[in-house]
Amino acid sequence: MYYLQDLTMDAIARELRTSRSTVSRLLSSARESGLVQVQIRSPFDSAPELERLIRSRYGVDAHVVPVLETLNEAETLERVAIQAARTIGPLVDSNAIIGVAWGATISAVSRHLTRKITHDSTFVQLNGAGNMQTTGITYASDIMRRFGLAYGARVEQFPVPAFFDHASTKTAMWNERSVQRVLDLQARMGIAIFGVGSVDSDYPSHVYAGGYLDETDLNLLAGSDVVGDVATVFFRADGSSDGITLNERSTGPSHEQLRQVRRRICVVSGASKINGLRGALNARLATDLIVDEGTAKRLVSFDGTS
Repeated sequence: MYYLQDLTMDAIARELRTSRSTVSRLLSSARESGLVQVQIRSPFDSAPELERLIRSRYGVDAHVVPVLETLNEAETLERVAIQAARTIGPLVDSNAIIGVAWGATISAVSRHLTRKITHDSTFVQLNGAGNMQTTGITYASDIMRRFGLAYGARVEQFPVPAFFDHASTKTAMWNERSVQRVLDLQARMGIAIFGVGSVDSDYPSHVYAGGYLDETDLNLLAGSDVVGDVATVFFRADGSSDGITLNERSTGPSHEQLRQVRRRICVVSGASKINGLRGALNARLATDLIVDEGTAKRLVSFDGTS
């Protein structure tokens, strides 16, 4: 009545035989729960054109978040995380399997999720989190727990390292029934939610700053011209990943497996992640992109020479 029929709160209160303050509270609750979403389209807003250009060039549905250039990367991340949480909410339904890759960006998104009750849904962790310094369980489980609580869903963690020391160890572990159960869930997911790790980001990606890679690993990545990763599986600027030996020890889903997922939501914040973002898009890892305006502008202005 308020948003579609343009009735005043007083008129609605009379029709519902309640008070104006109750109507006001109901409207506020509807906005907070995500039932009602308000969008502003300014004639000076560049977001629609940026979204069109990104869709045309990379074949993804883009959601560009307007952000003032005066904000730092941490502040920009919060704005993007809020918008990402609001975008993801309506996509999560009952009887769904949703994969989530841990990382600084997705951690921020998880703190802004709006509560929505679903039934018989499962959130499954996409990649292991253990490293040489810590099990990684607390960091990854906090992210997964927030997703599970927001949607009243089950949570399946992946209790393996982010990288095995030897590819043969990964092969052996992948034959274990307890691991195969998680891998089976990943294979059946209909939505994947992830950020992009970037080698040269100003706001450090967790995989590069959290003790997951030693000097030898970093040198291997540099020698393979790696620009970033999705769920700890690395790629080059052109999207290729062949011959990157560290991927043989990674516990994240392969790019081939990820591309089989119907809806793949990539959240990126910060222009310093531009090289990693381009690589991920060239690899066709995303169907949906949520990105800040500054990074979107750099993405569409790229002419292949810089």
